Amino acid sequence: MTDNQRILNVTGGRNFRELGGYRTIDGHTVKWHKLLRTAGLAELTPEDQQMLSNYGVVADVDFRSKDEQAQSPDRVPAGVTYHFLPVFPADDQTDASASEADLQKRFSSDGHAGHDHMVDVYRQMVTLDSAQSAYHDFFATLLANEDDQQSVLFHCTAGKDRTGMGAFFVLSALGVDPQTIRQDYLMTNETSAEHIKLVTTDALKKGYGEAFASNIRALYSVSNDYFDAANKIINTQYGGTQDYLKDVLGLSHSDLTNLKQLYLDA
Repeated sequence: MTDNQRILNVTGGRNFRELGGYRTIDGHTVKWHKLLRTAGLAELTPEDQQMLSNYGVVADVDFRSKDEQAQSPDRVPAGVTYHFLPVFPADDQTDASASEADLQKRFSSDGHAGHDHMVDVYRQMVTLDSAQSAYHDFFATLLANEDDQQSVLFHCTAGKDRTGMGAFFVLSALGVDPQTIRQDYLMTNETSAEHIKLVTTDALKKGYGEAFASNIRALYSVSNDYFDAANKIINTQYGGTQDYLKDVLGLSHSDLTNLKQLYLDA
């Protein structure tokens, strides 16, 4: 199976990916048509919406802030239940939805500012009450998805940070190998490569400077540094991923067992 088989052909969106087919440490496989991680749904064409309906999507989990939701409301396919679960209490801390003028004002001088900002964002996604509540409710939605060939779709704006942590939590709960989870997280850099190049090239053409372009790359991509920042807090403050899932996100032993029955092959 290649990474290309994971990427859904969506005209009005980026970074739409299947999480089926991943192997667990104990030899099981994540079922196909059960878990989709995506970027925003605001630009979906009618054909995209029909494709997602045909694919089996029954739940749309939106991790964005209220402002993002208001600016770019989801085009929810027919028959899909919408779940608004904002990871951040107010603004989009990832800056995936920030205007060019706002980004220029904040990220034009220090070439490391974008990287450092994203490291901080990942720490927040583990420690904020709003984030913990959102991911707790995300699992409730996952546990309610009891039929085969029916998918839970979860997303933010770029489908990389809040969505990436959502994928990390669910794949960890299912027992997928940590290195596989990391590879899935980093795949965003492949699926978004053209977009990142376009945005940074445009910034340089406008004369915004190399520091700004470097920061844009940091804000629009994912990094082992970001992933490791979240993991470090999970390990040092919460005792590791499994303890975090149980103690912070509230997953019981029976929840984890049910999750595996729903999302893994026999």
